[in-house]
Amino acid sequence: MSSKHFDLIALGGGSGGLAVAERAAEYGKRVAVIEPAELGGTCVNAGCVPKKVMWYAANLAHDRVDAAAWGFPAATGGVDLATLTAKRHEFIVGINRFWNNYAKDLGIEVIKGYGRLAGGNQVDVDGSIYSADHIVLSTGGRPLVPPVPGAELGITSDGFFELEQLPERTAVIGAGYIGVELAGVLSSLGSEVTLLDTADSILAPFDPLIRETASENLEQQGIKTQLSFEASRLEKTTEGIVIVGADNKQLGPFDQVIWAVGRKPNTDDIGLDQAGVTVEKNGMIPVDTWQNTNVPGIYAIGDIIGKYPLTPVAIAAGRRLSDRLFDGQESAHLEYENIPTIVFAHPAIGTVGLTEPQAIEAFGKQEVTIYETHFTPMRYALSERGFKTAMKLVCVGKEERVAGLHLVGDGADEMLQGFAVAVKAGLTKADFDNTVALHPTSAEELVTLKTPRDS
Repeated sequence: MSSKHFDLIALGGGSGGLAVAERAAEYGKRVAVIEPAELGGTCVNAGCVPKKVMWYAANLAHDRVDAAAWGFPAATGGVDLATLTAKRHEFIVGINRFWNNYAKDLGIEVIKGYGRLAGGNQVDVDGSIYSADHIVLSTGGRPLVPPVPGAELGITSDGFFELEQLPERTAVIGAGYIGVELAGVLSSLGSEVTLLDTADSILAPFDPLIRETASENLEQQGIKTQLSFEASRLEKTTEGIVIVGADNKQLGPFDQVIWAVGRKPNTDDIGLDQAGVTVEKNGMIPVDTWQNTNVPGIYAIGDIIGKYPLTPVAIAAGRRLSDRLFDGQESAHLEYENIPTIVFAHPAIGTVGLTEPQAIEAFGKQEVTIYETHFTPMRYALSERGFKTAMKLVCVGKEERVAGLHLVGDGADEMLQGFAVAVKAGLTKADFDNTVALHPTSAEELVTLKTPRDS
């Protein structure tokens, strides 16, 4: 058994752990990152990055189909998924290599192995003990698979990234963030996709405008939806996998079933009880404004705290934590509000701030003014069909402060970032109106909306 002391240990080498470690190292501190797999966590290895690669591939598939209407020769043939998967893997390996080299250059010690809290600000990694003045829990999450009979017949998002052959018939169970993204990619590449959810709407937490428009775009893409459907079991038949509902209704057969019903925090085997760290029944670790757990010197960031499970959120929280601990920035902390997020559907979906129902609940219906628009963008001017774009501004008070902004449409992923700054800064509808529009663009609609929607 060996022992070594650091100023900071990050338990988990994903986005949050690397961010807090990187910033601490820049302040000249002795830092270690403990990670049993590749650096980068879910985002780099089985999440945001490979997902975005697949989304780009899906967009290329759309462009090949649409090109004929613009005078280009019709494209033939489908995707070689094995080639796409292999090239995507090469790209990810390059990012892993970067992080390994970058950590070394910064003087961060990367400890390969599974770490568990051992009490007394110590971490046990396969029998070796490491201690630190500050320990940051950043262990992330993993896909959730419900305990139903035959659940093992399906795969998760992790398994999606291992596919080397496109399934002809796919069922995606879960019409939330991840499910909508995976369904869109698979359908674009040529699979016949059915999207299921127990709720009566896709993307249930999002603004109604987003849910409605995204549903239209799913239909336009040819994705079938089965809502208010609860999968009670999966069965293997000679024709494929059959999904049986709680009312014995059967769907299928399918060549592949993908579980996308949520994620669970990786906190069930990291020694929380040994260290006395409080954990909730769902595995989340409660923290205060400053990312402190109930144990002094132990902090938690990222997906394991139950707030905005997004890579940039974990990064921002990690950096601010190191600023506070090692640079005397006593007030440094992340404000968990007005955080933008993107769903890489087809087309993309973006949102920041309050939804219309949330604004009405917070301020009252009389204080909420809605501006919205629906149109087919110029991208499809020569195409027979095109995805719909929709935009909404949720304004509050007499000054019409823009408290929420919601987008569905081509380019939403890029245009939201700038408008998120405006929402975060508390700008008003008048500020938007006083901005000269860029024409012709879809984004100009957000600064040219004139008439409030009738309530």
